[in-house]
Amino acid sequence: MIRCIAIDDEPLALRQIATYISKIPFLELVETFRSAVIAKSWLESNDIELIFVDINMPDMTGVEFVQSLEKQAMVIFTTAYAEYAIEGYKLEAIDYLLKPFGLKDIQRASEKVQSLYELWQLRDKQLAESNTVQGDESAEASDDKEYISVHADRKTSLVKVSNIVYLESAGEYVRMHLADGTKLVTLFRLKNMESSLPASMFMRVHRSYIINLNYVSSYTKGKVFLEGDDYVPIGESYKDVFLSHFSEQ
Repeated sequence: MIRCIAIDDEPLALRQIATYISKIPFLELVETFRSAVIAKSWLESNDIELIFVDINMPDMTGVEFVQSLEKQAMVIFTTAYAEYAIEGYKLEAIDYLLKPFGLKDIQRASEKVQSLYELWQLRDKQLAESNTVQGDESAEASDDKEYISVHADRKTSLVKVSNIVYLESAGEYVRMHLADGTKLVTLFRLKNMESSLPASMFMRVHRSYIINLNYVSSYTKGKVFLEGDDYVPIGESYKDVFLSHFSEQ
């Protein structure tokens, strides 16, 4: 069962979403809240996997609430205002439900949650098995994040960080280039992506580019060449750090 909570300052909306959740067999509604502040306090001593949260609330908005979370949880935003959708996707929400929504909308969003939850479980199982086999030798390596959650093409996926060749800023978006040639476009700023990647593997070489150091093949005349045919420019303010890294190899 996927444990979840629901937050909405409107009593009728909260009762309605609770009714819908009760009809999803793999969801367990643990608690409901009319205040994001109270929900935040409750989460300090309780663990859940999923949060349904309204965006437009008086004491703390849903966006502010999610930004304040210290524990990992999947998020589905609910709101009556379509203009808030982009804010939800910037925070890598699983889905965004525009009021009034029905049971089918909840079911569709919950299926995305279930798929990602199964990926999380598979990842955790693989990491546990790897640590068991490798013992203490793998302890240091396991400190680095092996997967990141990426929302692209209206779905959320787990991407193995070692498969990311480089990241390219495109304004409000980030274009992620993978080793198999796939390109994912996600509503995220480059600086947010940078903080979620292991620093031992990735380096910012330009205000618009972050590269995976494991794919660097050469450097010349202000360009970093990566395995394959790709290259990215290197900014003057990043050049010294980049060259220093490779001179120490």
